[in-house]
Amino acid sequence: MATRVDLLSRDQIDKLPDPAREVVEYRKSGLSLNHIQGCPLDCAYCIRHTYGLWDQGVPRALMSDAQAVEELVTHRYFQPHVTPVQVFNRATDLDERELTNHVLVITRHQMKPEDIERLNQLRHTKLTLLFTFSGIDNKDVEPYPSSVAAESLKLMSRPARRRYRTVLYWRPLVPGLNDTPEHLDAAYRLAQHADATVFTGLFYRDEIAEYYKANGLPEPYEDTARRKIVPETLEQRVLATFDAATPLFRKTSCAVAYAHGLPDYNGHIGIPELCDICPLSQLELCRNAHTQPSPDRIREVAATLPEARGLVVVDITERAAVVSGLETEQPRYYLQHALGFQVHDVRHPHRERRHGRAEIGWKGETQDD
Repeated sequence: MATRVDLLSRDQIDKLPDPAREVVEYRKSGLSLNHIQGCPLDCAYCIRHTYGLWDQGVPRALMSDAQAVEELVTHRYFQPHVTPVQVFNRATDLDERELTNHVLVITRHQMKPEDIERLNQLRHTKLTLLFTFSGIDNKDVEPYPSSVAAESLKLMSRPARRRYRTVLYWRPLVPGLNDTPEHLDAAYRLAQHADATVFTGLFYRDEIAEYYKANGLPEPYEDTARRKIVPETLEQRVLATFDAATPLFRKTSCAVAYAHGLPDYNGHIGIPELCDICPLSQLELCRNAHTQPSPDRIREVAATLPEARGLVVVDITERAAVVSGLETEQPRYYLQHALGFQVHDVRHPHRERRHGRAEIGWKGETQDD
């Protein structure tokens, strides 16, 4: 997994777009450490389009690995033993600090037998390998073959006794591209090797749509959206393909938590229609850990963040806390992980049954993104 990456010069770093210089960024699944810019895989739907870095095909580092880990663990959003983190290959560095945080490593690359031995040496971090697999065979959309991730998932899942967990990260699902019965059946068969499977759709932002149009690629949707797109009929077909014996989840944190035998750290259990596909044992685990915070408790946690000083608690139910006054998503994720309870922004309501996704492909829904 470890690969040498050359460092960018100070002048090169200064010329990067602002989002590309953010080494630590909060996302729903965890605090992301990304000190490497550039990727040779060239997936047409890559989020790099929104960073203005699509043409950067050679990976380059903004700083050393050791400096990057230090940035992570000293960041104001990082809570030892609490905050889930997403990293490339620095799980060892975190383990040496005796941190027990969830560590998510998302990969599509080839892994080798020696990686099993190395990762089995971890003693503290709760490591999950998420193998991104789409099954897309249109090389103009996804040049790098999904078969590499599939074989890596099988390899790393093979040992009966291991300290890490494996998840089939089935994404992005796109109608007309990788949703034939054959595609769905292939994903189901691959899921038999993983500890859990999570499925999700496509981020189809304006910059990505513009790239599709400019390069004559088949446009999957007429509109773009802030959230991932998973049409209702596609979800129904996915659910029909799987059986109760194969653990399938709509949210990354649910799959990761299940794989480790722990309650979901995002507190999704308060939204019952989101959890109606979860194993019964996991539902019980999550329900027992679910605690509805008081407004004072939310404000107490928010008080540690300067950017959350304007927070207003609009409402609290068993489903979620609804807040306003936050300029960005990142402090909301901090609150959610600190509390283990869903925290929604009043500007972006979560519609029932849509599971926090875009409105595209769902009947009777209005635009809210």
